[in-house]
Amino acid sequence: MLGDGAQARQEAPAHYTPPGWLDERLDAHLPDGLLPPDDLPMVTPARDGDGTLPLDTLGPDALSLSVEQAVFLALTHNRSLAVQQLQPLITGTFEAVERAVFDPVLFAEMSLRRDETVRQFDQRPDLPDQITRSDRDIFEGGLRQRLPTGTDLELSLRTVRSESTQTSEQFTSRAGLTLTQALLQGARIDSNLARLRQARLDTQSSLYEFRGFAENLVADVEAAYWDYVLASRRTAIFEESLAVARRQLEETRQRIRVGERPETEETAARAEEALRRQGLINARSDQARARIRLLQLINPRHAHWGTAVTPQDRPDHQVPAMEPVDLHLALARDHRPDLNEARLRVQRGELEVIRTRQGLLPRLDLFITLGQTGYAAAFGEAWREIDGPGYDYSAGLRLEHPLGNRAARAESQRAGLTRQQSLEALGNLQQLTALDVQNAWFEANRTREQIQATRLTRELQEEVLRTEQVRFRVGTGTALAVSQAQRDLLESQLEEIESLIRHRQALTELYRQSGTLLLRRGIEAPGAERVELL
Repeated sequence: MLGDGAQARQEAPAHYTPPGWLDERLDAHLPDGLLPPDDLPMVTPARDGDGTLPLDTLGPDALSLSVEQAVFLALTHNRSLAVQQLQPLITGTFEAVERAVFDPVLFAEMSLRRDETVRQFDQRPDLPDQITRSDRDIFEGGLRQRLPTGTDLELSLRTVRSESTQTSEQFTSRAGLTLTQALLQGARIDSNLARLRQARLDTQSSLYEFRGFAENLVADVEAAYWDYVLASRRTAIFEESLAVARRQLEETRQRIRVGERPETEETAARAEEALRRQGLINARSDQARARIRLLQLINPRHAHWGTAVTPQDRPDHQVPAMEPVDLHLALARDHRPDLNEARLRVQRGELEVIRTRQGLLPRLDLFITLGQTGYAAAFGEAWREIDGPGYDYSAGLRLEHPLGNRAARAESQRAGLTRQQSLEALGNLQQLTALDVQNAWFEANRTREQIQATRLTRELQEEVLRTEQVRFRVGTGTALAVSQAQRDLLESQLEEIESLIRHRQALTELYRQSGTLLLRRGIEAPGAERVELL
């Protein structure tokens, strides 16, 4: 069967020129020189029985593919999936930012200071003004780090060179260690690590979101593929029915010419032929829309909007038995990506409660500073005297607490309410999931039962048409009755093929609702594990 693009070229006159947009490549407006990051979350398509991936053997004007190959092309080339792949990497940068809070920090400072003062003697104007100059150069460097235990450590080295008109040049060197330990607010490890753990949960959530997107993409591709199969089959049925209507019209005209039928019989035959032509026009339009929708989803390389697509798969009349709905409900509780995302939001809310609860406590810090100082007239000698008798130390407590503490109370209250909201949302989503799975199961079961019913209807309509044709040929029937029988047969044929394809699509939707579509298709993607509430 020719695709609608190739078919349009074949049926067009010799001087026909296809519209320019048909020859425009699907990747015509993509930027060049962009390389994907190495750590993108990947979706690994299913492999064939021999362990090889389906090959993208595509010419610029024609494409023949199965539903598995369509899914493979979409997972490899779909632009929306490429956009979604970057989101976990973007979210992961926030985790790195929170981790950097506990990274050691190297600091250094250098300052030069010059002072000059003039002292005047009012009682002795005969004496010259006394000018005092002083120089002070300071260089300090060190390392500071914050620990998850609520401890701030700082190790510093400091050198001071001082000189004035009253004193000679002198160097002072000092090595110091400062420790500040939170005793109340900020003293709990789980509170100090809350933001980092929240960032990790956000990264994990983005992976489940990516899995959900990939699952939806696979479902959309399969649905689009079977829609195109249905549209192609509809076109073929209408083409065949139009040919039958034309033969019936010609036969009616022949019988009118020989006087076996009145001339009024031609009107019914012509009306039926026009109706079939009208249906064929609509069917070809639907096929064209289904084709470009499928092309947009799979986005094959070197293809253009006019590329003809020939589906290799046909709907199978033999359908397997339905699994019980309880099994799909149990699978959905474990594998639905949005349910796992909701559980992660609950965990994130619990961490926010822990973090904001610390804000209700006063800020009470213990600080200890130890230093050793050396003095000398030269830079190197000052550091050699660092182990001399010069030292300093200080210790104490620092208390800080805002009156009323309204901001911290509001944050803690908001965190508790948000956590409760997340729990309610999780419960609501679990209920909606059960509803969606059951509705999808009922629809799949309905379409499965419709297959046998539509097949029987089509077989009976074929018998009715044969009977009416025999009656017409022997002179006891009318062209109108034959046209009506042909119309009923056409509708039954369309309903039969539609029931087969709708059942395939209903099964895909059922697997998507239960969160097992990727697993059943053998596709690997991050986010397959169930999230447990702590």
